Amino acid sequence: MDFELRTIPGCPNGAPALKLFREVLVAEGRDAEPLTVREVACENEAQELQFHGSPSFTAEGRDLFPAESTPALSCRLYRTGKGLAGLPSAESLRKALRGLDSHN
Repeated sequence: MDFELRTIPGCPNGAPALKLFREVLVAEGRDAEPLTVREVACENEAQELQFHGSPSFTAEGRDLFPAESTPALSCRLYRTGKGLAGLPSAESLRKALRGLDSHN
């Protein structure tokens, strides 16, 4: 399965998101090697990818945290047990990955 972290140029959460994604993939027994990083640099690309902010965690091109917002080059916030944050909790990312298995 292909995993991709999508970010915007200069995203302050890009490096922590990559670390989190790798750690969670390994914790879930998945291969972190196919994980790639894609920098979304223009509004047209954001529209084409249905990119809902940086960082976005995807599997096979699907956002692991589907959003209703309009695609745009922007920062993204995630709901966590401690309020809004620039990254999802490790547990919510793990749950999102587990949900992939139930859709296949």
